[in-house]
Amino acid sequence: MTTLTGAPDRSVQVNAVLDAPLSRWLWLVKWVLAIPHYVVLFFLWVAFLVVSVIAFFAILFTERYPRALFDFNLGVLRWSWRVAYYGYGALGTDRYPPFSLGAEPDYPARLDIAYPERLSRGLVLVKWWLLAIPHYLVIGFFVGGYPLGWWEGGLIAVLVVIAAVALAFTEKYPRGLFDLVLGLNRWVLRVGAYAALMTDSYPPFRLDLGGAEPGGPEKRS
Repeated sequence: MTTLTGAPDRSVQVNAVLDAPLSRWLWLVKWVLAIPHYVVLFFLWVAFLVVSVIAFFAILFTERYPRALFDFNLGVLRWSWRVAYYGYGALGTDRYPPFSLGAEPDYPARLDIAYPERLSRGLVLVKWWLLAIPHYLVIGFFVGGYPLGWWEGGLIAVLVVIAAVALAFTEKYPRGLFDLVLGLNRWVLRVGAYAALMTDSYPPFRLDLGGAEPGGPEKRS
C-alpha cells in the first residue's frame, strides 16, 4: 500500500550488530582489504542500473517487478551494505564481507526488502525523481553524493572518522555514535530502495536510531 506519510515502513528492514571488540588499527587498511569488493561492486552497479531500467518498463506495463530482477538488485544492495558496514560507511565489524548476493543472515549487517506483488504504474513514472527529491536533498548531506552511490563523504563519513579515532584510543565504538551512524544509513537505504522502484512505500522523514529496526529486537549473530 502506497503511503506518503511518516508511518513506519516495514517493507525495508535494515539491521546491524555492533561487534566487540573491534581492532584499534584495522580501519586504517580496510580500504585496501575492500578493493576486491569495490571492483566487483562497480560492475554489479552497472548491472543494477540496467536491471532497474528493465524493471521500470516491466512495472509500467505489467505492474510487476520481475522476481529474478528484484532478487538481483536486492542482492547488490545487500552486498553494498555489508561492504559499507565493514568499511567506511560504519566500521561496525571486522568480519570480512562475503562475496555474495544472498541474505547472509550470519553477517552483522543485514538488509531485507519485501517483494511487492503489485507496484503502481503511475508512481513508477515519478517516484524515482520527483517524489524522491526532498529525500535526495536530505541524504545528500548525509553521504555527499547521489543516493545510490552512497558513502562517498558527508556527515556519515565525518562521524565514522570520529568513531575510528575513538577506536584507536579506547578500543571502543561509542554506542550513541553507532546508533546515529546506523540511523543515517537506514535512511539512505530506505530511499535507495524507493528510488530503485523496489517499493511504493514512501520513506519516512525520520531518523530511526540504533542497529535494530523500530519495534524489533536487535539480533546477535
